[in-house]
Amino acid sequence: MRVALVHDWLTGMRGGEKVLEALCEIHPGADLYTLVHRRGSVSPLIEGRRIETSLIQRLPGAARHYRRYLPLFPLAIERFTFEGYDLVISSSHCAAKAAIAPPGVPHVCYCHSPMRYAWDQFDAYFGPARVGWIASRLVYGPVLRRLARWDAASAARVTRFVANSRHVAGRIRRYYDRDAAVVYPPVDTDFFHPSTATPEAHVLVVSALVPYKRIELAIEACAQVGVPLRIAGHGPDRARLERGAPASTTFLGPLSGGALREEYRRARAVLLPGEEDFGIVPVEAQACGTPVVALARGGALETVADGETGVLFDRPAADALAGAIARLSRLTFDRERLRCHAQRFSRPRHLAALRAVLDETTAAPEGTRW
Repeated sequence: MRVALVHDWLTGMRGGEKVLEALCEIHPGADLYTLVHRRGSVSPLIEGRRIETSLIQRLPGAARHYRRYLPLFPLAIERFTFEGYDLVISSSHCAAKAAIAPPGVPHVCYCHSPMRYAWDQFDAYFGPARVGWIASRLVYGPVLRRLARWDAASAARVTRFVANSRHVAGRIRRYYDRDAAVVYPPVDTDFFHPSTATPEAHVLVVSALVPYKRIELAIEACAQVGVPLRIAGHGPDRARLERGAPASTTFLGPLSGGALREEYRRARAVLLPGEEDFGIVPVEAQACGTPVVALARGGALETVADGETGVLFDRPAADALAGAIARLSRLTFDRERLRCHAQRFSRPRHLAALRAVLDETTAAPEGTRW
């Protein structure tokens, strides 16, 4: 079977790229199509594919500032052709799901989220506070409304949707009027495991530094309760966040591998201040025996058990998060229980569930849609 994999962009190893890694393992001979590829930014398993990039790759600064070319994403993804393939699999949170498979060729979309900024998070990315009133209303507003219409219409190109959580399955139903199977993303619970060391006094955030992650809530909440905060990650919001952070906040930059695992183990708790579609970080933390303080929305409702593996708070506000941190300090957590909970999201379970969905889809009669 000749398989084409389609991924939005290859610029770093985040949750979506972990799913792409699994797809590369399931279909080791698959070709890979992507809008932009920054060489060396993803794992050897992904880099080893034959990778074809879009017209955006050739535009100035695209490897790092690809989002500035957002209006061109529909044209770029639709220029890919997949003649000769027996299966198209897209890994999508933006444009990849709009790939056009040849007639009779199934297209399975693993959807990390419908396009956030085109639907319910426009203000977080392109609101007046971010880009100014004129640009928000007269430039980005019309562009994103057009993208939302295109995003909804192009959902018809997908034979079967697979969502990374029940929360995202609900968004797929709301915006695309389609059902979706749920296959949770893979977490390397063999690599992420507890140590015997005693956790330190600080708490930890592991996140891309972008608006919807709400990192400023974590900074303000920790200042309120007098708890040191360490932040691992990078992104366009870093300079803004650093300007408003007290001396008790440490920015670590991007971490991976053993350095990230050690941060999870050392922290008293890991904070998730924003709404996540799934959120791999809370599961990695629990696999290391570290409890999580998370906003009680989105994927956290599926990964964090309140009072057992962490604490949930009900409002995206600094005082609510501060209260949850204070509550966590009064609770006792068992590392092995936390780790056992995280095993529900292990990589072997992900691979088995994803293979089952792909096998069922390709075995179905031609023309079957879910």
